[in-house]
Amino acid sequence: MEIPPVSLALEKLNIPHRVFRHETPVDSLEKAARDRGQRPSQVVRTLLFRLTEDEFALVLAAGPGQISWKLLRKILGRSRITMATEEEVLAVTGYKTGTVGPFGLARQARVLIEAGVLREEEVSIGSGLRDTAVILKTADLLKALGDAEVVELFENNS
Repeated sequence: MEIPPVSLALEKLNIPHRVFRHETPVDSLEKAARDRGQRPSQVVRTLLFRLTEDEFALVLAAGPGQISWKLLRKILGRSRITMATEEEVLAVTGYKTGTVGPFGLARQARVLIEAGVLREEEVSIGSGLRDTAVILKTADLLKALGDAEVVELFENNS
């Protein structure tokens, strides 16, 4: 069975984690959480935003919450940002949309972690492979990401 690229990157960093393979295709955040024995707030989405033609930011957001574009633009110091296209996601991360994790990227990108991610002790992230996740302790995720910025990106944090 293929070892997910995100798992390989974490192994190089000596970060403890486990690989979870879904038995049936994942079609929603809720299904992903249920299959993994987690709450939706433990499923971390890795989203890529385009800042300029050649500059991107990766945002890790917990659960189904909607990122505030206004807050994101303010934090990034940009008046205009867009979601990256599928082609840009593949070019920057090396992963297809829906499989993106914040490790083993094809090229550098600024990394922001939505503060809600830190409210969970354990989270799951994209592995680089479809229907496969990497589960790890939040503290280990932070340690592995090193210089990532923790920011508030949800208007109404609960």
